Amino acid sequence: MKCANKVAIVTGGSRGIGAAIARKLAAEGATVAIVYKSNAEQAKSVLDTIANAGGTAKAFAADVTDQSAAQATIEAVVKHFGRIDILINNAGALEMRNFGDIDNGHVSRLFSANMGSVLNMMQAAAPHFPPSGGRIVNVSTNLIYSPRPGTAIYAASKAAVSVLTNAFAKELGARGITVNAVAPSMVSTDMTAATPEARRQAVIASTPAGRIGEPTDIADVVAFLASDDSRWITGRTMLADGGLTDAL
Repeated sequence: MKCANKVAIVTGGSRGIGAAIARKLAAEGATVAIVYKSNAEQAKSVLDTIANAGGTAKAFAADVTDQSAAQATIEAVVKHFGRIDILINNAGALEMRNFGDIDNGHVSRLFSANMGSVLNMMQAAAPHFPPSGGRIVNVSTNLIYSPRPGTAIYAASKAAVSVLTNAFAKELGARGITVNAVAPSMVSTDMTAATPEARRQAVIASTPAGRIGEPTDIADVVAFLASDDSRWITGRTMLADGGLTDAL
């Protein structure tokens, strides 16, 4: 098991990609702290699945867009588990607005949810990584390379995540902490459930792999980046999109 004896934090861990990541890391031997904002029932379901498979996990409720809440969550995890080895920043929000409908509230909400939460958690967690180092994995999007109408601010907020990933990898590298990001295309979750069927079919038709992504597709990439197998990779945003995006 590639994450044995590690403590991993997964934000947005109660559903979708986050839940799949939590389950995967637990299956790889990690003790998992699932951070969720409001849906305790879904968080409990993930905990039960992990426990039934023989893993260890605990849920922590927090709005990680709030700096003090992020700090308190990290302190609670360290108090309960004693350490942090892996931080997965998956919490985020998707909100569509076309050019003429964008306002300051839209910009503030998406940058707070998608970029601010990453910054808050990284700043709070980094002092608690062991001297041997650790892994930070952030969730970005393939739309940073090819934004579509209505996604401009969402894509910009996720592009900021990739910039933070690259910049903080340089600052934290001397401590043995790698920082990477994963950039999925459309994934079948409740966040994308309202996507018009015509758009889903267009994505499938444009994807060499010939399908929409599944949460487990992303979780497997995250687990690799969270493991020692990724020790020579840092500061990178890795596309996980079935070949959809033209980006070298």
